[in-house]
Amino acid sequence: MSRALEQPPDLADGSERPVLDVKNLKTWLGHDDTPVRAVDGIDLSIRPGETFALLGESGCGKSMTALSIMRLLPPNGRVVDGEVSLGGVSLLDLPESGMRRERGGRVAMIFQEPMTSLNPVMTIAKQVGEAVALHDAEQRDRVRQRCIELLRAVGIPDPERRLDEYPHQLSGGMKQRVMIAMALAGRPKLLIADEPTTALDVTIQAQVLDLLKGLQRKTGMAVLLITHDLGVVAEVADRVAVMYAGQIIETAAVADLFAAPAHPYSRKLFRALPTVAKRAGKLDVIPGIVPPLDRTFVGCRFAERCEGVQPVCRVSLPPWKHQYSTSYRCHFDPKDISLAKVGTEIFGDRDTQVNRRAGALLKVTDLKVYFPIHKGVFRRTVGWVKAVDGVDLNIDAGKTLALVGESGCGKTTVGKALLQLIRPKGGSVCFDGVELTSLRGRTMRERRREFQIIFQDPASSMNPRMLVGDIITEGLVAQGIDTSRERLRWEAEQLLDKVGMAKAAIDRYPHEFSGGQRQRICIARALALKPRLIVCDEPTSALDVSVQAQVLNLLRGLQSELGLAYLFITHNISVVAYIADEVAVMYLGRIVEFGRSQEVLEAPAHPYTQALLSAVPVANPEREKTLIRLAGDLPSPANPPAGCHFHPRCPKATEACRTTYPDVVPLAGMHQVRCLLYAVD
Repeated sequence: MSRALEQPPDLADGSERPVLDVKNLKTWLGHDDTPVRAVDGIDLSIRPGETFALLGESGCGKSMTALSIMRLLPPNGRVVDGEVSLGGVSLLDLPESGMRRERGGRVAMIFQEPMTSLNPVMTIAKQVGEAVALHDAEQRDRVRQRCIELLRAVGIPDPERRLDEYPHQLSGGMKQRVMIAMALAGRPKLLIADEPTTALDVTIQAQVLDLLKGLQRKTGMAVLLITHDLGVVAEVADRVAVMYAGQIIETAAVADLFAAPAHPYSRKLFRALPTVAKRAGKLDVIPGIVPPLDRTFVGCRFAERCEGVQPVCRVSLPPWKHQYSTSYRCHFDPKDISLAKVGTEIFGDRDTQVNRRAGALLKVTDLKVYFPIHKGVFRRTVGWVKAVDGVDLNIDAGKTLALVGESGCGKTTVGKALLQLIRPKGGSVCFDGVELTSLRGRTMRERRREFQIIFQDPASSMNPRMLVGDIITEGLVAQGIDTSRERLRWEAEQLLDKVGMAKAAIDRYPHEFSGGQRQRICIARALALKPRLIVCDEPTSALDVSVQAQVLNLLRGLQSELGLAYLFITHNISVVAYIADEVAVMYLGRIVEFGRSQEVLEAPAHPYTQALLSAVPVANPEREKTLIRLAGDLPSPANPPAGCHFHPRCPKATEACRTTYPDVVPLAGMHQVRCLLYAVD
């Protein structure tokens, strides 16, 4: 077969040389005998001023592609074949000294986690200034002035003061902006952005994406965007390549991909997205995981997970096919592969479970959690950080309450205070008629059987030296329940089966599993003591869309079967729309809006809620939206603003907002808001 049939076409129109041109790139990791083929023969080109998105699950090779282009591979990694051309210069042929001039100069990279990419003991001025001095010869005599210009260009207020601060003094959004400023210091022709918004709140994410688009319009730089977020792709990308198991399997203009994805894998990704329209049924999932890349593939790499697999798929490499702007690697046309209908499996009626235990399972009144600020040799208390400052909420049995808001608003602290993992400064936490704040010692430990927590990062919440079976049954041992080895093993097997994992996982360690599987193990551990309430703290924030669908289906199924109540802490509004019965919006330690999911999401009343929802990336490139920009950053809970805490950032603030904190104003149904705009005289 000729190379022209084996590779996707170059979609450039030929009128302009691509900024980046990658041909047949192959990157291997490990020993030559059994190499991990992390990148296995990919082709892509990016034109000036274009945003090219590389989309796919974790483990597909997206980040390794970027590191190969930058020649920043780990010690056991090497490029074994292919070409990488930047503006006509072969990067793979350059000596390391020449490549150092290119990095941060004509090609720059924004890494996924800004905190680990910034030096914690160097000021912002030194870090940005270093990039200016190395890659912008014209500005070497005015480095500080250039740093101020760069910080101002990326939207950091008061850049003169921020230059002398350290990374820990900046918010997550500001740290990411500093990373962008450093990347822009060399006036790059190509910017590689590796998951630049994954860990950010939707408001900060929208600001960063808007910033990148604005800078791109001004400078004409090309952007290679690596992400697994379909909403982000729809917001900013011009063209998309879908990557799977080290290969690109589909390329298309963004509008064409979202209108009619061709490859079965691409179609399944879109069908796994949670939406309010899918609330009644299960989300579509992709069974299994990305195959290991340390083997030679004979047929289609997606065959083991594809609903439309045929015998030819397992024995023959699929050819490239083309329709309009789309090219895809498959033996069959999309019309010849039918996928199961979405939402055909319906969850049980949650109201049936609620009726078994009617009434509020958890009732929280005026909850306050303050942390002391100590100063001096004698550690005198000179103030308080008011992380949670008077929160009221109820959770009914069998229902899900979503708690949403920006990072730092107090969501996780609320969850821990409900479980008495952090003792409140004041207020009432009444669980099934029992006041938890008055319990101590053994009485509290016994009561904890009825409520559990699922943490955001499953890897760090499990002991890496313990077997999965011991991790799951640790709570049973601590509570003195079923302590015989045979009984504990049986319990672990039953719990693994309940969360959809093989019993053989009992004798393995956490590092041997994928992120989604580790989260399932954490859910099994939370279920071991048969709780009635589970606090889910961002349980899907770090997961791919396909794995997220599996976890959400699992949580919904367990709720239907067992009548569980959830406090679901998240900033993912699409997940809220799918899973939540009620929504509470939190800002600076207080609930500013509450109501049924439909009431809050379809008719947001508080200006803060309106800004949050306007910033949510939507997986629809045709949809136009108006971003409501918030001034500044979240104020410090150690020194909250007078009056309404939101007024310094609110586009609708009045003079009264600066002096008076609003009372709760009831709206229609369960909907209520704390805002003077709705106050009745």
